[in-house]
Formats: sequence, C-alpha cells, structure tokens
Amino acid sequence: MIQFRPSSPRGRIVTFVVALLGTAVLAFGPNPEGLSLRGQYALATMFFAGSLWVTGAFPLAVTALSIPVLLTTFGVYPDLDAALVGFADHLIFLFVAGFMLANALQKYDIDRRIALWILSVMGTSPRRLVLSVMVATAFLSMWVSNTATTAMMTPIAVGVLAQVVGQEGVVEAATNVDDVDSEVTTDGGIAADDGFRNIQVAMLLGTAYAASVGGVGTLIGTPPNAVLASQLNEMLGYEVGFAQWMLIGLPIVVITLPIIWYVLTYWLYPPEIDDVSDARDEAKQYLAEEGNLGPRGRRVAVIFTATALLWVVGGLDDFVAPALPDAWAVTLFGGDGPSVMGVEGHQGVLYYVMVGLASIPALVLADTMEWDELVDIDWGTILLFGGGIALADALDATGATKWIADSVFGSLTGAPIVLVVAVVVLLVIFLTEMTSNTATATIIAPLLISIGSVFAATLGLTDVAAAVFLSVSGTIAASFAFALPVATPPNAIVFGSGYLKQSQMMRAGVLLNLLMTAILTGLIWLLFRFVWPQVLW
Repeated sequence: MIQFRPSSPRGRIVTFVVALLGTAVLAFGPNPEGLSLRGQYALATMFFAGSLWVTGAFPLAVTALSIPVLLTTFGVYPDLDAALVGFADHLIFLFVAGFMLANALQKYDIDRRIALWILSVMGTSPRRLVLSVMVATAFLSMWVSNTATTAMMTPIAVGVLAQVVGQEGVVEAATNVDDVDSEVTTDGGIAADDGFRNIQVAMLLGTAYAASVGGVGTLIGTPPNAVLASQLNEMLGYEVGFAQWMLIGLPIVVITLPIIWYVLTYWLYPPEIDDVSDARDEAKQYLAEEGNLGPRGRRVAVIFTATALLWVVGGLDDFVAPALPDAWAVTLFGGDGPSVMGVEGHQGVLYYVMVGLASIPALVLADTMEWDELVDIDWGTILLFGGGIALADALDATGATKWIADSVFGSLTGAPIVLVVAVVVLLVIFLTEMTSNTATATIIAPLLISIGSVFAATLGLTDVAAAVFLSVSGTIAASFAFALPVATPPNAIVFGSGYLKQSQMMRAGVLLNLLMTAILTGLIWLLFRFVWPQVLW
C-alpha cells in the first residue's frame, strides 16, 4: 500500500500544487462581502502559508520566506521593502540574543550542571525522580529554547533510567517486545503495554511536557510568546514587558506542572520501583565529574544572571521610576521627556531587547565566546518569526483579520467569559496538535487580537484589554498540546529518541489535553479577574 507523505519529494510537489490552486481560487474568486480586494489577497496568502505549515510539506522557515513574495506579487504591498519589514521586528532580535546566550550556557555545561544538581537533590523516590527531571527541564526551558532543553535532557533522562532499571531494562520502541511479560509487577514496574516500564514512559513524557510548559514562563521560553508580543506591538502598539510576561506565565507553570506530574505518576504510569539511589548517585557522580566551573564559565554565569535580572528590573518601571529624577527615569525606562543625554524621548536602556543585545558583546568582551559559536543558532525560527509578522501585518492592514474574526467568533458575542476562554483554549490546543505550536500561534494570534473589539463589552474591558486577554489565553494554550509528536518540538524530540511509542504519548496526551483545557480555562479566568488587570492593562 502506497502511503502519501507530504514531506516526500512527490508529496511535497502535490501539496504545493494543491496549496497553489487553493490560493488562486481564494485570490481570484468572488470577493466576500465586507472584505477588501487587498484583504482577499492577504487571506489567500494566509491559506497558502497555513496549508504548507499544517502539512509540513516544507520547513516552516521556507514557507515563511514565500510570504513577502506572495504579498508583493498580489499587490498587498506596493514593494518588497514594505513586505520585508516584519523580518526586522525588534522582538526577533530578542530571540537572536536569547539563542546566543543559550549557546554560551551550553558551551560551558552550565545548563547540564543545573539539571544534575536538581536531580541529585530531589530524586529521593521514583516519583520525585520524575519530578526532579521535570523541574529541571521546565526551569531550563524558561531561559534556553525548549527544543535545546529537551535535546539535552532526554539523554540525561535515559541515563537516569538505566541506573534505575538497568541498561537492559530501558526498552526501545523499535525493539520487538511481544515476548516480554506485560503484567505489572511490584519489582519492575512494567506497564501494561508492550513491556515498557511505567517509570520510563512517565519520565520521557514528563521531559517533553515540562519543556513545553516551562517555556510559558518567560518571553524567550518558547516562540509563541514572542510571536504574540511582536503582533501585539505591530497591531495595537501594545508592549508586553519581560517582567509582565513572567507575572503572567510563572503562575501557569507553577500550577500546571505539578498537575501533569501527578497525572503521569499516579494515574497513568505509576512507577513500581522502590530504590532509586543508584540514579541519585549517578547524578552526583556526573556533577562531580563536571568539576568546578572555570573562569570563563563563571563569567558566562555572571553575564547571564545580570541579563536575567535586568530583564526583570526593566519591567518594574512603575515601581522604580517614580523614585528617580525624571531624566534618569526616561533614560533607564524610556519616555517622551528629556533624558540625561540631553535629547527628548528615549527608548530606555533597560528595555529588554536592548539588554539582550548588549549581553552578546559582553560575552565576547569577557573572552567567553567566538562569533562562530554565537552564530550557530536556530535561524529557521528567526525567519519563521519574520514571515509570521509580515503576514499578520498584511492581514491587519487590509482588514482581513477582523473580517475572519467576526465570521468565526461572532456567534460567541455575549457568551459567558468562561465559555469564550474554553472555546479559545480548546481550538488552539486542537490546531496545535495538527501543526507546530509556533505555526499555530502565528496564524491564530492576529485573529484573537482582532476579536478584542467584538468581545470587549462581554468581557467588560476596553478593546485593547480584551484583545490582549484573548490573545494571551490562546498563546498560552499553544504550549499545552501533548498528544502527537508534531505538536511541539519537545514532543518530536522525545518521540524521536526511540524510547517511547506514539500510542503511549497519545494515551497520556489526549487525557491531558482535555484536563488542561478545563484547568487552563479556570486558571485563566481567575488570573483575568485578580491578576491580569494589575499586570496587562
């Protein structure tokens, strides 16, 4: 039987032709009522990009590069320069800086040391061992990309498992385990599906899920966060600060991570092993083998810590600025008045993008990184940001986003807040299961921003506040798709390790998707009532 794979050479051509034909039908078909001609062309461009993103026929970044070409070809923009403006968005450079800082942490094994230390301290029982892996992964994912974090933590998790159950006890998905006794035993903890031990499945799934959830905690933790921040700035002129986002994201991480751990280790895959001392001892041994951090590593740690602290301090302008002279407040935090430089108006040297960019010369000045080491980052994600911003700008400028939002969500006008949030969360999680969370956020964030005016009266907020509330809710939900490998890079990496079956991820993921829809809906509603009004508007 011939299987159709969109990413194969033949499948790629077929998918591209189908996407092109659909784009032509939308672009040159009848003009929908209430939509401008340029808006129709922008909508056709979104269909083309969305089709290729969802099917995975092309790498996400390759599809993103086609967006300015199509927008200019259709005449949505008068020239290519205007279509390429999104690729120079300031938040793109925040992620460039974040990726480069992560390279420095990885070069000196600072991230690995943090993970091993947490394992050696927390891993006193099988369940706590899984929790320690998840806590280490979530913490690192807040500062290092969740993709890189999962790539580092997965072999650590497998190594820990080997100490717990023995090297021969770590089952590979490709191994024929039909003859393995699949009944649960008190000494081995074998799960009731194909001989996989419960602790193995729980630990690997926990690694993937913790990387996704941990990324919610900071603005640089996962691409959807930065996608939303850039589109809020472009469409509404609304700026989400680094500290602001932490006050939004950290409560989500702190509350949902233990719930996911509990479901994995108490409901779905409870470990049946008592002694994990070998795993703790191995973590301590690995940590000891790392030795003391050298002078260059210590400099990287200082630069990273200073950068993170300045990111936070830069978001405390409401508290710090009133205590400073006006000129210094403008210089440090930005404003329209005179700065200490003697000019009117200033961005603010503590603006988080400027702080991030300044950390890169600091790394070179401290003799810790060479350019070849810094430049080895995920440029595909950077290009994806640019294409997504260019598309969002076009949809917004032509009125297409508002037209889509009114058509899709208009029926919910006047519905209870909880129902609106539940629909948004469920829709985003469902879409993310079919494509990457970054692509989902790129497509859905501008739509959610545009429906702010539709639901402003329902939510009892201004148009801008309603747009921020709904789009933040949807963006957070994009990190909670757990059922399929394609949904998030952490899912794909853990599945690709060969120590996990898709059926195991599906079993846990479907349940967690439904559970997290309910929990996120309630949690977002509570935060909306009591926290977000103080933080976001």
